[in-house]
Amino acid sequence: HPTQALLDALTIRRRLGHIEGLNIAICGDIANSRVARSNIHLLSILGANIRLISPTTLLPQHITEMGVTVYHDMAEGLDGTDIVMLLRLQQERMQGAETPSQREYFHRYGLTREKLALAKPKALIMHPGPMNRGVEISSELADDVERSLITTQVEIGVAVRMACLESLAAGVLGRQKT
Repeated sequence: HPTQALLDALTIRRRLGHIEGLNIAICGDIANSRVARSNIHLLSILGANIRLISPTTLLPQHITEMGVTVYHDMAEGLDGTDIVMLLRLQQERMQGAETPSQREYFHRYGLTREKLALAKPKALIMHPGPMNRGVEISSELADDVERSLITTQVEIGVAVRMACLESLAAGVLGRQKT
């Protein structure tokens, strides 16, 4: 999902002014997420330190070969984090045994104010959507205008995707003229 990674990078850059040196935690369903892989690639290239926080059952094999650090405990994984990026549980791609109940998942891996307090004091929250409130993130944090970049991601996403489409169309049309 390269356009999501582009808009996520731009969202971070606009808010913080840089990406290099940031500790970014990507949390949740890594195994079924194209967004996770695209962000791992791009944000690593831009100098971020990527950590993954997920149950073992939601991690792809050999994921550490991508240069990430893996955590199975939110408290440990969130320590010192600048950005907490949550991913949707993609139940439609699961066989049924990958996760406990949604209630148990939220208890262990859902972002709450208490868990966010384990990250850096001004850590920001991201989610590519669609989000499952009360499963990946509490509504309180999803709607927190000081910490949540989710609405900004949506706004920037439209512009980034339009720019990509325009660039592709210009390339195709430019080749046809010559």
